[in-house]
Amino acid sequence: MKILDSKGRLFGKMSILDLGAALVILLVVVGIFFFPGTSGSIAQIGVPTKPIEVDVVVRGLSIRNPQELIKEFQTRKKTNIIIRNQPYGQVEIKSVRELPRSVLVPQPDGTVKALPDPRKDIFSTDLLITLAGNARITENGPVLGNSKIKVGTPVELEGLEYNFNASAIDLRIKS
Repeated sequence: MKILDSKGRLFGKMSILDLGAALVILLVVVGIFFFPGTSGSIAQIGVPTKPIEVDVVVRGLSIRNPQELIKEFQTRKKTNIIIRNQPYGQVEIKSVRELPRSVLVPQPDGTVKALPDPRKDIFSTDLLITLAGNARITENGPVLGNSKIKVGTPVELEGLEYNFNASAIDLRIKS
């Protein structure tokens, strides 16, 4: 009896292509269940946790009364944050400051000056908010929840009466 016949079957029973496909499927199943590798989570055991402060800036927040929002931040002292569409939980609000609005005005000599915005009812404000929380400090930087936090990271702030986006502009790791 021949090992391989004229139709490409092993011992006249099974096609060599079918055997190859079955072997590949078996290797994939063994690889998934017996060698799963890393879980993909950046959470690690034994990574130090330290308090950090993150300054976030909010540009052009459409709001009728920014003083009411600032007062809410100062009374509640907590907000929920979402980093890169991953909910983290609550962090402490250390400080909130309204940034002055300015406009660029060309001067007769060709230079440009930033002058206070004379418009009063523009319903747009800029805020600088300092948030505080505990982060795992990895070799790639601080991690809040399962998301790295770095300068430029988009952060969403959510509370009872607000939900808006901000951007991280400064990080301070406390020791």
